[in-house]
Order: sequence, then C-alpha cells, then structure tokens
Amino acid sequence: MSTGAGTSQKATRTMGEERAADTLPGDLTMTRRLWPLLLASAVGLLPFTVFSTYLVPIADESGSSVAAMGGLRGLGGLAALLAGTALAPLIDRVPREWAAAGGLGVLAVSTALGASGEYLLLVAFCLLVGAGTAVLNPALTAAAADRFGTGKAASRAATLVTATQSMTAMLAAPVIALPAVLWGWEGDLLAVSAVSLLLAVVLLARRAPSGTAADEEADGGGKLSYLASFKALAAMRGVVPLLLISLLRTAVFMGYLAYLAAYYDSRFQLDPGLFSLVWTLSGASFFVSNLCTGRLTNSAQPGVHTEHLLVLGLLAALASVVGFYFTHWLPLALVLTSLHAASHAVVAACAVSLLVRRCGTLRGSALSINAAGMSLGVFVGAALGGLGLGLAGYPGVALVFGTLTAVALGAAFLVSRRSGGTDGGEGDGSSEAGTSDAV
Repeated sequence: MSTGAGTSQKATRTMGEERAADTLPGDLTMTRRLWPLLLASAVGLLPFTVFSTYLVPIADESGSSVAAMGGLRGLGGLAALLAGTALAPLIDRVPREWAAAGGLGVLAVSTALGASGEYLLLVAFCLLVGAGTAVLNPALTAAAADRFGTGKAASRAATLVTATQSMTAMLAAPVIALPAVLWGWEGDLLAVSAVSLLLAVVLLARRAPSGTAADEEADGGGKLSYLASFKALAAMRGVVPLLLISLLRTAVFMGYLAYLAAYYDSRFQLDPGLFSLVWTLSGASFFVSNLCTGRLTNSAQPGVHTEHLLVLGLLAALASVVGFYFTHWLPLALVLTSLHAASHAVVAACAVSLLVRRCGTLRGSALSINAAGMSLGVFVGAALGGLGLGLAGYPGVALVFGTLTAVALGAAFLVSRRSGGTDGGEGDGSSEAGTSDAV
C-alpha cells in the first residue's frame, strides 16, 4: 500500500512538474526577468540613430560633406557583416552575458570617440558600432532564450528582444531629439556611452550562476571546433533556408523603406511632415505584429504551426509589396504599407523562434550569422531596388522585390516540408539541438 501510494505521489508530482514546465510565462513576468537584456537591445540601436538623425550637423562639425559622412554608415554595415560571421561560433564559447557586455563596451568606446566630431574618429565610430552590435544583438537574444530553457518560452523570450528593438526603432528619433535640445548630438552620444558601460556592469553582475542550463549550453557549443560549428549549423534541419529567408526578407523590407519617402512624394505629393505619419504607421504595424506573433507562435497550444505562419507571412509580404507599387489611391497605399510592415514582422518573429528552437546549444552562432545576413540584406535591397527603379520605375521595383520575396517563399516551403508538419521542436527543444538532418 505504502509503495503504491509513494509511486502515485511521485507520478502526480512528475505530471505537475511537466505542466509547470509547459506553462508559458506572461510577458510582464518575462520582462521583469529580462529587463537588462531588453534595455541593452534598445541602447544598441541608438548610436546609428543619433548619427542618422543629426547627419547634417555632424558633417558640418567634421568638415565633411553630407554625402561623404552618410557613406560612412555603410562601413558599419560592412563591419557588422564581417564581425558577425567571423565571431559567430565564439558567441557560444563564452557566457552570453560576457559577450553582450563586451559588445556594450565596444559601443561605449565608439560613441565616446564619435562625440569628438573628428572625421577619423567618426570613421572609427561607424566601424566599431557595426562590429559591436554584430556581437551584442545575437548575444542578447541568445541570453534571453537561455533564461527560459529550450522550449517555447525560450523562443518567446528571444522574440521579446526583437520586439523591443522594433519598438526602439520606431520611437528612438523623438526620444533622442528631446535631450539633444539641452546638450546637442554630442551629449546624446556621451549619454549612450555612459548607459552602455552601466548596462555592461549590470549584465556581468546578473550572469546566471555557474552550472545552470545557460552555462551548460555555452559549454556544449564550445565542444565543437570553429569550423565544425558552421558545419553543424548547416546540417541542422531547416537552418540554412531560415537564414536565407532572413537575408531576403531584410533586403526586401529595407530596400522598400529606402525608397518609401520618394514614392509617397512622387505619387501622392506628401511632404516630409505628413510622411512622418506614414513612417509611424509602418513602425507601429511592425512592432505590434512582431509582439503578437511571438506570443502566438510560442503559446502552449498554438492555433497554427510556426512554419505555416512563416509561409502565410511571406505570401502577405509578396502580395502587399507588388500591389503597393501599382496603386494610385492613397488609402489603399496606406493599408498596404501597414500590411507589408506587419507581414515582415510575422516572418521575422517566426524565423527567430524557429532558429532558437532548432539550434539548441548553437543558437548564439545561428543568431549571429542571421544578423550578419540581415546586414548584407540591407545593402542588397537598396542596391537592387535602385537598379529596378532606374531601369523600369516603380514597376521595376515591384518586380525586384516581388522576385526576392518569391525566392524567400520557396525557402519557407522547404522549412515547412522538412518540419514534417510539426512546429519544429516546440515540445522541449532538446531533441532539436542534436538533430543533424541534411538541409
């Protein structure tokens, strides 16, 4: 009798622990645990936001032209591409908080240099900010996921980081403009430097204790050699198509945004003041969609598989970007602008969720390569969009971006087919870490 009762109590306790493990924490609970990571992800976007917002006075201060100074922004993207790819395996070899703190330290140094206004130091600023964020962003995303294990809660935590970044991108310009009234753009950069150093100290102090799952994952990633890490990622089910989708999605969206103001000006004669409302509409649509998608795809019982939602998001992106360039009715153009931003947010959230679930101990490496690919996508999108515009006007832009989205859609079908009709490791995520099915 006592043995049976003990067995029954043990079984009941085990079932209770499984139900507790399957329970997805609320967003507020996650935010309270992740606030240093979320704040650091927001701060990481500020240096280049200050640089872009105050490009004209910065160019005047340095004695350079606006065109020459604006071109330095490309150096940051190049540095992010190279550093993100080269350092990808290393992010899984050290505690995530250490990597993130290192990225924040680089940002602190670079923004202090940029505040001088000297041309050569501004060159260093752009290079260092690009390299620093290439380490910071994937390390923060992986660290957030590590706090919640390997299942749906982990991928939800990762999407909270990306949602915070999208919110910051929408609000950063007015936020930095108000303090700049008091201390100028130089003061903004020095403030970012100080906050970056403070957050680096906080992250080091709040590092998960030795022996936790976060440390075990970091140690697991370190067992592979440098090149073996890349090979292991390439062998994981669906990872290469997901990375390709992120690159192409970024190329389409950032290329589309690069010519958005010109489109609304030439077709609907919107001045910069009115266009700022369009920009806000796009940013708000992206943020809300990204936040909701992360919650939906990582719920205990999702109504739609993440892989299928990825396909739906790309279908919406394809329809909206092609239709956008052929409409001559302003209300419809605004609807398509909102839909296009929302659809890209869906794709972005799905891609991050699936990478976090499927890559296990190599999630830091995967997210780093993902970020590097997105840096490349920014340049590819702007270049190809400009080529299409120059050769065939806005129909040419629609053809270019439609083609890129169609290729991404084909990759999404590969991801969905290779998932076998499942959500790709939503159960516990652990089995996905060791999966080496060929892509």
